Amino acid sequence: MIIRKEYKFYAAHRNEELQDKCRNLHGHRYGIVCHFEVQRTGSYSTLFSDFDEKIGPFLKEHYDHGMLINVHDPLYATLKQHMEVHGEDFKLREFQGPTSVENLAYQLFTDITEMGFELVRLDVQETDTSVITYDREDWARDQKAQIFSSVPTADTAH
Repeated sequence: MIIRKEYKFYAAHRNEELQDKCRNLHGHRYGIVCHFEVQRTGSYSTLFSDFDEKIGPFLKEHYDHGMLINVHDPLYATLKQHMEVHGEDFKLREFQGPTSVENLAYQLFTDITEMGFELVRLDVQETDTSVITYDREDWARDQKAQIFSSVPTADTAH
């Protein structure tokens, strides 16, 4: 059985490897749709609130109104220096690679799976007309390919 849950968050990022408008710092209202495999254990399988109690606060704390940033992007060092010099504390969600929607899908799939949920598919909407569908096979393939040498965790996010 599949349970489908939707969440939204706002975040800034840039695709520093591209030579187009997306190289500039900009933001999105990301929509994510999680598809969870659940097993029925009586009259219900899983309470919807079981997902909301973990995923909603996690997204709010680590992603919402923050900046997704590649730690290898030169802007990262500049932001870290600015924070230190001026005593500001920006919410930075650190990535070990570009902050493309594909890499965001990988990271979110990892984050949600590490919460103990059986995520089978994740849809990430970056714009009104652009959605990426990322499934368990994509995740396994990306883990095997080690798309990031190490992925950020809740402990390393700012």
